[in-house]
Amino acid sequence: MEEVKSDQQSVTTTNGVVGPNGGASPKGGFFGGFFQKGRPKLRITSEYDSETSIFLNKVSCRLLDNLAKLKLSFHNNGKGEVSDPQVTFTSKFFSLHYDVEENDALLKASFEIAPGLQFRADHSVKDHQGEVAMIADLAGPDYKFQLSSAVPSIGKPKASLIFPLGEVTFEEKVEEEEDQKKALAVSGFVKSHVLNGLCTALYSEDSLNLRYAFKDEQLTFIPSISLPSKVLSCAFKRRFGPSDKLSYLYFFDSNNWSVVYKHTVGKDYKFKAGYDSEPRLGWASLWFGDEDGKAKTAPMKLKVQIMLQVPQDDIHSSALMFSVKKRWDI
Repeated sequence: MEEVKSDQQSVTTTNGVVGPNGGASPKGGFFGGFFQKGRPKLRITSEYDSETSIFLNKVSCRLLDNLAKLKLSFHNNGKGEVSDPQVTFTSKFFSLHYDVEENDALLKASFEIAPGLQFRADHSVKDHQGEVAMIADLAGPDYKFQLSSAVPSIGKPKASLIFPLGEVTFEEKVEEEEDQKKALAVSGFVKSHVLNGLCTALYSEDSLNLRYAFKDEQLTFIPSISLPSKVLSCAFKRRFGPSDKLSYLYFFDSNNWSVVYKHTVGKDYKFKAGYDSEPRLGWASLWFGDEDGKAKTAPMKLKVQIMLQVPQDDIHSSALMFSVKKRWDI
């Protein structure tokens, strides 16, 4: 049954009211849509790892018309014993993470005070510690200035300048624990395109890491050096087609190296095999479902990995392991 009123430009239907702008208004008005009746849809994910023989289970649902999310996670073994239960409530401006066994809660809040000015805070109830921060846009959203401080305060606040080519942070640190002598510490990174590649410099705690990455459709070459330790490494990747890739990593200081071959069939099936010289271990694995994706995007919402590990020094101790991850929408 439909009733059309031309003077108010609205339509009354059996499902609700369509307003003057054509947007659907749920039956019962705003609060009827905000607090939806009926049971919310549940998402259940269970993951099993044969190496630990432990199940990781997650149950989540959307609340308040998808404005918030409630999640319960816990582990259980083959005997049915439950451990490490966690409860998480997440929304746009506020989140709560509660550890049942530790009886501890981590509270986080984030909201915009004014255009271009963001406030962020977190607090651990059990430790009575937290952090507050203010983030301000400078010359547009790509340039930001962040000022943060521990709560309760233990020194001067930490300042960070964020820009498109990197980030620089200034903070006060204790140099000598006995004398409690404090000094200004500088850390950060900068990056720039050089010779058709990306050069990155990372500085932290008196250590500088220089990294250069060249990549095209077939070849990737990544040399890296750390100073003052002079640790030099080099990564090389070669793609032989849309489905096959070979990767090699070598550390010059220790002569350790590793190699990995990867073959993919579409995005949901993958075979990988490799060798690592440091533990003297060879391995091979099969993936059903995108290795980096979530279970909800895999066929039948199921991800499976099967791995064989073969120690070079003791072949008889080879191990076959597997992990399974399944999601149900109820």
